[in-house]
Formats: sequence, structure tokens, C-alpha cells
Amino acid sequence: MDRKQAAAKAKALVAQMTVEEKASQLRYDSPSIPRLGIPGYNWWNEALHGVARAGTATSFPQAIGLAAMFDDALLEKLGDVAATEGRARYNALSQEGDRDIYKGLTFWSPNINIFRDPRWGRGHETYGEDPYLTGRLGMAYIRGLQGDGPVMKSAACAKHLAVHSGPEDIRHHFNAQATAKDMEETYLAAFEDCILRGRVESVMGAYNQVNGEPCCGSKSLLVDLLRGRYGFEGHVVSDCWAIRDFHTGHMVTDTPAESAALALNMGCDLNCGNTYVHVMAAYEQGLVSERQLTVAAERLFTTRYLLGIMGEGSEYDQIPFEMVEHPDHLALAHEAALKSCVLLKNDGLLPLDPERVGTVGVIGPNANSRASLIGNYHGTASRYVTVLEGIQDLMAGKGRVLYSEGCHLEKRKVEPLAQDQDRMAEAVVVAKRSDVVVLVLGLDESLEGEERDMGNAVGSGDKKDLFLPDVQRELLDRVLAVGKPTVVLLMAGSSIDLSAAEEKANAILLTWYPGAGGGRAVAELLFGEQSPSGKLPVTFYYNDDLDAMPAFIDYSMVNRTYRYFTGQPLYPFGYGLTYGDTRVTDLKAEGRRVTVTVCNEGERDTEDVLQLYLKDEGSPFAPANPVLCGFARLKLKAGEQARAELELEERAFTVVNDQGCRIAGTGPWTLWAGFGQGDERTAQLTGKRALSMTIQG
Repeated sequence: MDRKQAAAKAKALVAQMTVEEKASQLRYDSPSIPRLGIPGYNWWNEALHGVARAGTATSFPQAIGLAAMFDDALLEKLGDVAATEGRARYNALSQEGDRDIYKGLTFWSPNINIFRDPRWGRGHETYGEDPYLTGRLGMAYIRGLQGDGPVMKSAACAKHLAVHSGPEDIRHHFNAQATAKDMEETYLAAFEDCILRGRVESVMGAYNQVNGEPCCGSKSLLVDLLRGRYGFEGHVVSDCWAIRDFHTGHMVTDTPAESAALALNMGCDLNCGNTYVHVMAAYEQGLVSERQLTVAAERLFTTRYLLGIMGEGSEYDQIPFEMVEHPDHLALAHEAALKSCVLLKNDGLLPLDPERVGTVGVIGPNANSRASLIGNYHGTASRYVTVLEGIQDLMAGKGRVLYSEGCHLEKRKVEPLAQDQDRMAEAVVVAKRSDVVVLVLGLDESLEGEERDMGNAVGSGDKKDLFLPDVQRELLDRVLAVGKPTVVLLMAGSSIDLSAAEEKANAILLTWYPGAGGGRAVAELLFGEQSPSGKLPVTFYYNDDLDAMPAFIDYSMVNRTYRYFTGQPLYPFGYGLTYGDTRVTDLKAEGRRVTVTVCNEGERDTEDVLQLYLKDEGSPFAPANPVLCGFARLKLKAGEQARAELELEERAFTVVNDQGCRIAGTGPWTLWAGFGQGDERTAQLTGKRALSMTIQG
């Protein structure tokens, strides 16, 4: 069924409804209408990195880890896994009469906001700081979720429109002010991709205001941009209880009825929250017309018809519950965990040889933590493998594994300091008796996440600085002081100042939140069964770099992200080492087609991510630094040479002026090709630079 046919069915059905019935269908928990044969439907479901919150499902790495793969083909497969398991659950649970929250086929994913400030607690839900990467990965996940058949497998949702990236604790009344240039170049680019090319079915508005308008009631965003310029035909949903903020936080309305009317009249079709229970009051007060109720209801039922869940049936009705955590799905999640981890430092210690390493001391608060595997917006796995368990399994029968928690993630006020000191003394004992130490530090969803999210212990979820908690920094110092060969594993979803580890540790592996079974993948990387190949989708800064950035509440892109940052970061965007030695040996360009010759000069097989960066050398409107314009994940055997062909988008040769208009660039253009940004900053870390050439514009 195409959209035109689905819209016609929706129009005919809604025409039979009373005003009250139309209004009832605009809530996320839409009730049944028995006289018309309409079952109840709960629109709220999540699939950020696998089906979330409603029970058992395959657990992928957190979204920021999926971005680090730089692999849109695999991400599309993971989207299909989530859709398949969503269908399997929907089919089985509906037969049991369970149509409650988190059981539907409308997934409020992906989060395509730009991770513009490293303090933002929700940043690990995104695909990082680059609009091109975010758009490309967002489209891939949407394709996987929605499928390409005559019936949508599930409905994806691009969120949160727009300019949403903290601070979390003031989001319900905060007005994010962004220039026309920053809006077009940074904050809206991925939405344009996902709507115009990705054909996403739904868009969610943000909590905050943008330039004086609350996002879920914004004429600029919802009417002029979304429905006007983008021609969006799907439905719009509010963030949860965001419309209530109109009269309790933003103070642009006085009553719930006025708030409901503002949102509905601007084109917000579906309310996550309870403000649309006042829609009938708004209607009776003349604040909203029956026509607007009709339009919103028609859009929502168009989506339901496109999903094939209005009684007509589809091939997806036969997906059995046994597809949940299917072995093939678990294998893809494992592949994603392997590809997501980023090797930040290696002086030659890695990979470890399990037959010769001797005693491995595994230390740290995240070493045996399930919470550090799963991030937020997660489902429930039937089995978890922590880093400690992964190392123990791989070392079984080969050598001894010692363990100490070392400390908690942060100091707990209810416990005496002596208990942390006791754990640290044990950690030192373990380190002294080990041949190699694996020190597992970091955060989890209790320390970085959404404001008042489930399990969030810090209130807003944002970070105050880029340091690990004090107690972990002390543990790091004490373990490193022992002097044993040490690998630092960071399990976190954002930029952390690891300068102490960079200076003194032998190796650093960033695992993000690698999914329920992620500990097995981490162990395989440590012991060389696989080569690390992830790349940073965000810049890793020194904590002092925050002083050179605009304030957290300032949405200017000046000196933010790799495109505009003028300093030398700890680790740049696109950076990541492997166990091979990959290099670009030749670069050619004809028009927008780029041919790159690469070689793995190392002694180990590996995968690596070829990256293209482009800079307009003549335009005053070009970003300060070269901008990512293409990438490809390559498998290279030891000594192998290969050629890759990449097609640049026309948009790569444009810039955005101060009025927010995308215009042709001036040129000449410099094109870089390498396995990182390839400039002086990256070269200092890797010992190799990208090849570059000039393209006349």
C-alpha cells in the first residue's frame, strides 16, 4: 500500500468519527473505538539501539558506539533487527491482549541531534558531532526500521526537532538561540537528509524553544520548514510532556487548552503526555477547529495503515516471537560491538597473547558492571557478558585472572571513605601480582543521561567537566604507580579527559557502552582475535578546552566540534588505531568521483575506515577546518593493496552564508583522503598524514 492509498483509507475512516473520537486519537495512548472496529494503540516505543524497555530484545552498542563504526550498511541491518523483533513482540503480545506502552511499532528513534558540546548528558544517544555522518547514519537506521516493502515494517522517528543538546536541567523553559547559518549548516542538515531522502515517517519536536518559539508549537519549524520547505507528509509527535511546558515553563500560554491548541494548530499531530486531553476544551473554546482535528487524525491513521495494522494484515504478521534474540541478531550485535570500539593508544602492548600473558589483573568499577554495557533507552537481554567475564572466558585454561572493583563509579556519601580506600588497597595488591593490568573506568547511565531519566543519579544528566569522577582518577593514579603494563578501558558515551592515561598507560581502548554481550567483543579485541577499527564520531578534548568554548547555554558553533575547534584536541574526530598499518598511497578525483588506493603495510589483517575531508579555501563562509564528505569501511589483509571509489555529494561543494542560504562554494577546494583527518594533529598521534589534492571549484 502506498501513501496515497493509505491516506485515502485514513480519510474515509476518520470521516466516520465524531469530534470527540477524533480528539481521542491524538494521544499517544489512543483508545479503541469499538463501533468502527479500531483497536487501541499505544504509540510510545523506543529502539535507540535495539527494542527498549518492554522486555527481552537484542541489545546493540549505544548509538554513539554505532556511530563509531562508520558503517551505514551494518547500521541498516541493525535497524532491520529492531524492526523484526518489534514485529515479533507486537504479534505475540497483541494476541494476548497486551497493547500497552512500549509494545507498538512506532519507534521514537533515531536521535539525530548534533553532539555540539561534550558536557551534554544525552549526547551518547546521538551519532556524534558531524551533520554529514549523522544524516548518513540516520538514514541507514531509518531504512532498516521501515524496510522497503509495500508495508512498513515499523515506523521510525527523527528526533528532536530542533537545536536540542542541553543543558538538560533547563530544557523545559530554555530558549536556544541559533544563527541562521548554524541552523542550516549544523542543526537542521541531518533532519533534511532523514526527511527528504530517508523518508522517515515521523518527526518529534524538542522540549526547548528555538529563537523564541517552543519547538512543539513552532511555526518556523513545523509549518514553514517541515511541512513547507521539506514537504513532510508523515506525522509529528511531541516530546513527552513538552506541550505542558508551554504554560508551565516557557510561559507562552496560560492554560492547558491554549497549549493544546497552539501545538495542534502548528501541526503537532500526536501528544506524548497528557495535554491533549484538553483538546476538546480547546475546541469548545474555539481555539482549534474540527478541520485541524481531522487533519491530525488522518495523518496518524495513514501511518497505521502503512504499517498494515488496521485489519488488512501483512507478511510481517507471521514473524514469530522466537525471532527475539535470534542467534543471527546476536551475531550482528557482536559484530557491531567489535567495530564500535576505538583504540586510542597502543605502545605495542596490544594485542595480548592469552597463551603467554600470564596473570591478568582486571580492576575497576566498570569491569564487572552490567549497567556500563547498555547505556540508556535499553532493552533487557537474556544474558550479559561483562568485560571481566569476557576476559575470564577467553583466558580459561590459559592463565590466571585476578579481579578487584577498586572503587565505585563515584564516591558514595552514605559510605565511609575507608571502604573506597580498602578497595583501592585491594586494587594495588591485584596490580602488583599481575603481569598485565586491565583497568576498566568510566560512567554509566546514572552519571550521563537524560534529565530525570530512569536510573539517573545526577539530576540533569549533564557533566560539569570532562574528568572522570575523583575516586576513579585516584584509582588510575594508584594503579599506574605500580608500574605494570596497563591497558585502560574507558566505558563511557562522551568525551573524557584521559590525559593522565595517555601519558602513563601503555594502551587505551574506548568501548563506549558496547551492548549486553559487549564484554566478549572487548576481550576478543584485547587478545587479538579481532583488530579494533572504530573511529571517534566526536572530538575528545582536554578539560581546559572548555574555557575556549562558548558557554554551555550558547548554541554558537564557534570553536565547537572538529569543524570549528581551533585548538589541538586530545584525540580528534575520526581518530582510531588498528593492529594493522593502513595508509593511503594514491588519490585521484574526476568531478565528484574520488578514487583512493590504500595499503595495509602491517603484519595483521584489519578493517579500517577510509575518510574524505574537503575544505573550500576561498569562501569566507566555509568552516574553519576541513569537513567530512565521504567514508568507507574497508577490509585489508596484511600486505594487501586495494582501491576504493567514493562519490561526493553535490552539497559537499556548497557553503552556508550568514543568511542561512546554502550557496555554491568559491574554491579552490582541498581534498584529503586518509584513515583519519590526516592533518598535523592526527599525524602527531599516528605518524602518518592523509594525501591531499587541490580541486578547482
